[in-house]
Amino acid sequence: MKKNIYDFKVIIEPDESGGFVISCPSLQGCYSQGDTIDEALENIKEAILLCLEDLESKGEEVPDPSRLLIGSVLISK
Repeated sequence: MKKNIYDFKVIIEPDESGGFVISCPSLQGCYSQGDTIDEALENIKEAILLCLEDLESKGEEVPDPSRLLIGSVLISK
């Protein structure tokens, strides 16, 4: 059985109470946290796998992670 490889983008933000909150914008509701960035990254991998299993069980397609564009906007005020 051939495995698919996905390159999901994640957003990591410091949490006010310590640690980090991490989310995967390509998968609605997919988020996790960790005390360190490395821990948060490991935890989001598990969350992404659970989201993919959920989509598969419902017969839904996995969103194409390459469609997510990350950019920045400079503002001068």
